[in-house]
Amino acid sequence: MADERPLPRFQPRRQLGRTGFLATSVGIGDLADRSVPLERCVATLHRAMDAGLNVIDTAPGYEDGYSEQIVGEALRGRREGMFVIDKVDFLDQPVTPQVEESLRRLQLEAVDLFVFHNLSKLETWERLAAPGGGLEELERCVRQGKARFRGISSHHPDVLRAALESGRCDVVMFPVGPFVHPRYVEEILPLAKARGVGTVCFKTFGAGKLLGDTEGYGRPLQVRPRGKVSSGGEETAAPSLPHLGVEECVRYTLTLDPDVALLGMSFPNEQDAALLAASAFRPLTTEQMVDVRRRAVRAMEGKGSVWWNP
Repeated sequence: MADERPLPRFQPRRQLGRTGFLATSVGIGDLADRSVPLERCVATLHRAMDAGLNVIDTAPGYEDGYSEQIVGEALRGRREGMFVIDKVDFLDQPVTPQVEESLRRLQLEAVDLFVFHNLSKLETWERLAAPGGGLEELERCVRQGKARFRGISSHHPDVLRAALESGRCDVVMFPVGPFVHPRYVEEILPLAKARGVGTVCFKTFGAGKLLGDTEGYGRPLQVRPRGKVSSGGEETAAPSLPHLGVEECVRYTLTLDPDVALLGMSFPNEQDAALLAASAFRPLTTEQMVDVRRRAVRAMEGKGSVWWNP
């Protein structure tokens, strides 16, 4: 593994929608991988926290609770000042037991935000939002102090629009990056901002697939859980697959200006590349944005499912 470089220090940038929380421009995405020992995952997470990042995302389905275990251990004695996001994975089951089980794995009394995870069918949203539905149950959990805010994570613009128009989401999570459906950027992002709803966005690197074997990730695509790909923490020879660079992916997403961009940084070398790019951010021009999107199409070819686009 290459020597770790000193990371830049990030400061809170803006309020996360109407939550009042001052968030850093980038947040810590899921890093759970059961092939990596707990103490190494915790150390990697601490490294991002030491760089000042103050938004962290987890879910019970990320390696069957391993992610929540990592986050809980990393937050021990360091909970203050962190915005913790967790998820309700099973949309057809009672909400409260899922919330309580997640809090047990985290060893926390409450998180900042619970969202319905991968809520990507309009009929599912309508059922959850109906009287007596899961959204009412989640709102009850908020009143009981198990979370401060509620929202959804979605891979469909129709669902996101309905949720935003309902006025019942404090934060929405959705894809923003060089290879996402244009509706996320042209419709959902401005609507959320107009409604005062926080935006926490993912897929800057297209689940790692846009990067291929580029610098900072340094090896051919290595499969990780749930179809993601990663460097595995290793540095190898020059890239051979069509790819984008870490810096241009990060610049692309930050140019679009979500409240928070969740970046996948499962290993120190990935943190080096992503956080150094974010710290040196300069907006892309319109022409550069068009060019990045064009090359992203080629970079995604032959790299498997793109589940985040409708």
